[in-house]
Amino acid sequence: MKKWTGALQVAAVYVGTVIGAGFATGREIVEFFTQYRFWGFISILIAGYLFIFLGTKIMIKAIDIQASSFEQFNEYLFGKILSKIMNVFIMIMLLGVCAVMLSGAEALFTEQLGFSHTIGSFVTIALALIVMALGVKGLFAVNTFVVPMLIFFNFILLYHSIENKQILTSLLHNPEGFISIKAIIAAFSYAAFNLALAQAVLVPVAVEINEKVIVKLGGWIGGALLTIILISSHIILTSLPNAILFEIPMAFIVKSAASSIYFIYLLIIYGEIFTSLIGNMYGLERQINRYISIGSIWIHGGIIVFVYMISRVNYGELLGILYPFFGYVSLIFLFILWLKPVRTKA
Repeated sequence: MKKWTGALQVAAVYVGTVIGAGFATGREIVEFFTQYRFWGFISILIAGYLFIFLGTKIMIKAIDIQASSFEQFNEYLFGKILSKIMNVFIMIMLLGVCAVMLSGAEALFTEQLGFSHTIGSFVTIALALIVMALGVKGLFAVNTFVVPMLIFFNFILLYHSIENKQILTSLLHNPEGFISIKAIIAAFSYAAFNLALAQAVLVPVAVEINEKVIVKLGGWIGGALLTIILISSHIILTSLPNAILFEIPMAFIVKSAASSIYFIYLLIIYGEIFTSLIGNMYGLERQINRYISIGSIWIHGGIIVFVYMISRVNYGELLGILYPFFGYVSLIFLFILWLKPVRTKA
C-alpha cells in the first residue's frame, strides 16, 4: 500500500508540474500538437514515450547520485563547466514559465470572470506564498487534489466532443506542407522543454522519497497519465475550428459544449496553473538556497517580484515566444539524458 500511495503522489506531482497555464487552457497543446491535426496525434505518442521513459530516468538517476537540486543533476549530465551554463538557462526558464503561469491566471480572471489583472495577481501570489510555506507537503497536497479533478473533467469534455460527428474527419485531416516533420520536431521540443523544467521538482522529490521502486512506478504512472490527458485534450481541441486564434480555447469549448460545468472547469484550470506555479517556485527556491542563506519567504518574495514584472506581457504572446524557444534549447538536455546509461540495480 505504501508503494502505491507514494507512487501516486509522485505521479500527481509529475503531472501537476508539467500541466500549467499553457496545458490546462489548451493554448500550449494547440501550439505544439493540435494545429498539426493527424500528425499532432502521432507527435503526442512520441512525447508520451519520452515522458514515461526519461521522466522516470531523471528520478532514478537523482537517487543514484543523491542530487539535492537540479544543479547537481546537471553537473552529472554535462560536467562542471557546461552545467553552469545549463543551470543558468534552467533558472531563466523557471522564471519565464512562472511568469507565463501568473499571466495565465490573470487572463483567466479578466477574460473569463471579468475581474481586473490586479485581483488575479494578488489572489494567485497570496495563495502561492501560503502553499510554498508548507514545503513539499503543500506541493503534494495541492497536486493530489487538483490532478485527479482535471482528469475527471477532461474525460467529461472528451465525451461531449466525441458526440460531434465531424470530430473523426478533423482528427484525420492532414494539413498541407511539411507538417509531419514539424510535428515530430514539436514532440521532441515539447518533451525536452517540460522535462528540463520538471527536473527542478522531480530531482529533490525523488531524493526525498529515496526509494527507486516508488519513483519508478510513479514516473510510469505520471508519464502515462500525461499521454492520456494530451490525447484527450487534442481530441477536444480538434473540435474547435481555428483553435490557434483563442488564448484560452478550453474555456471556450466548455462554455459552448458543457456549460453546466463551466465554472467548475475554470476552477480546475486555475488549479493547474497554480500547481505549476508553485512547483517551479519550489525548484527555484531550492536552487537559490544553495547560494544565499536567507529565509525562504524572502526568496519567494524576490521571485514573485521578477515574475510579476515579466508577466506584464500578454499571456498568449508570452507563451508563444518563450515556450518554443525554451523547447529548442532544451533538446540538448534531452539528448544527453537519453545517452546516459541506466543502472539495472533497484
